[in-house]
Amino acid sequence: MFFTSNIEATLKPLGMTPLGTSNSKFTVPAIHHIPTNTYMMDSTPISQFLERTYPNPSLPLSTDWGQEIEKKARGLLGPVLRTSIVPREILILSPRSQDYFRRTREEAFGRRLEELLDEGKEEEMGRELDGEMVGVGGMMRRDAGGAGFVFGEEPCYTDFLIAGAMESVRMVDEGIFQRMVKYRGFSDVYTACLPLMEKND
Repeated sequence: MFFTSNIEATLKPLGMTPLGTSNSKFTVPAIHHIPTNTYMMDSTPISQFLERTYPNPSLPLSTDWGQEIEKKARGLLGPVLRTSIVPREILILSPRSQDYFRRTREEAFGRRLEELLDEGKEEEMGRELDGEMVGVGGMMRRDAGGAGFVFGEEPCYTDFLIAGAMESVRMVDEGIFQRMVKYRGFSDVYTACLPLMEKND
């Protein structure tokens, strides 16, 4: 999920409703489904809409095990994204988006983005999370049957969620991405999804 002033300026006139309680939470991905003139944003409702509208071929969206993996992965990666990715994300944005990003994030954190960066703390967090990364990676492999995806030969929503988060990290900082992709499970899912990410426009 990604927020900038350019996104808000594009989506708000289309009549999209902001996410949550904030009037400025306009995000990508967002779609316009032309046959039904439907506009929507946020990965989960978009995937549910597309699965209902185009059920063949089917993409498994929700299983108890998949949801458990997603919950564990979010809880594990959330602190990493806040402390390591958010302060660096501004470096890949356009000048206009940088202004918006800095203002909104510094208001949320109560500190300058540069003050959030602490390489010593990042290394310590990496050591502390090592066992949990191994554990969550093992969960991804439990039902893989030797294939790359979480449930074997075919992808599911959980695969896309994990690979998408990892690709977002890679675009911001290759070093942090490399620390993630070294773990079994994370590496398998990301590699299996690579052919599905070849269209990058």
